[in-house]
Amino acid sequence: MQFPSQQREPASTRRLRGAVTFLSATLLLAAVHRELRADPVHNAIETVQQRVVKIYGAGGIANLHAYGTGFLVSSEGHIVTVWSHVLDGDVVTIVLDDGRRYYGKVLGAEPQLDLAVLKIDAENLPHFDLGESTTAGPGARVLGFSNMYEVAVGDEPVSVLRGVVTARTNLTARRGRFEVPYNGPVYIVDAITNNPGAAGGVLTTYDGELLGMIGRELQNTESNTWVNYVMPIQQLADTVEAIISGDFSRTDEPPEENDPRRYRALDFGIILVPDVIYRTPAFIDSVAAGSLAEEVGLRPDDLIVFVNNELVQSIRMLQTQLGRLQAEDDLTLIVRRGNSLVSVTMRVPRKNEE
Repeated sequence: MQFPSQQREPASTRRLRGAVTFLSATLLLAAVHRELRADPVHNAIETVQQRVVKIYGAGGIANLHAYGTGFLVSSEGHIVTVWSHVLDGDVVTIVLDDGRRYYGKVLGAEPQLDLAVLKIDAENLPHFDLGESTTAGPGARVLGFSNMYEVAVGDEPVSVLRGVVTARTNLTARRGRFEVPYNGPVYIVDAITNNPGAAGGVLTTYDGELLGMIGRELQNTESNTWVNYVMPIQQLADTVEAIISGDFSRTDEPPEENDPRRYRALDFGIILVPDVIYRTPAFIDSVAAGSLAEEVGLRPDDLIVFVNNELVQSIRMLQTQLGRLQAEDDLTLIVRRGNSLVSVTMRVPRKNEE
């Protein structure tokens, strides 16, 4: 015997209730989706993500990641990113927002701005117009876009961080003990934007207007704290346009040979092969006896490929990097020896020391 409250509900009633519940949930989700689509920040995020690319190239050694970020600045496939070791490869792979893959070519670079411009063979691409960039002051709410930690490898969207501009100031930062060449104005952001793989990403307003390019992982020279900084696009735009047009010449000229304050390869006991062409590779011809280079195990025929994590493509670039060193800095060289990569570190001596 069943009491009325214990009687089973007819199957037709249960099906009807289920259908009503499903319809209600569907309508609720549709309403939420419509609200999100109407949100200007949501629209800006979708638009910007289509203009940001993932970059894959050299890396995987000495804790150097093999991925980075860039952003499109023309419909013909011109890409702006940070000048880094990732671009030092026979092949640089560019992955667009929709997952399409292209081989990228480095058109030009300006190490003084930590800037490089790449080109892929594509057309009709969504992109930023450098002429329509904007500026922001302290307190402005911003969005940071990048492929930090390689969270996106195909058609997945890049990461988005929300933050606030806390200051606009000149950059005083370093990598290890090595001072970086760029010391111009930057935005300091109250968000952890500068992560592995994030360099070359973009900072925008909540409306999606371009503010600048996310820089590398650096520490403040005075406080030793990590700096979340962005280079204003106005500092880069003229150089980018000059590289694209073919009217650009780099400023990384070697230091004056007669300047006694500058360090040279010979100060470490490194004797290079003759610099006979503009991009002569930085091969070691011989190592001076009793020198720092001999102590750390450098050998003739070693090819210097990195100086303090900075890519070295020629003897001139090596001279430029060494010329920026200060006494008591740590100098880390990565050399190619046969089919292996070897890392050595030495302390920069004072000029009046033997």
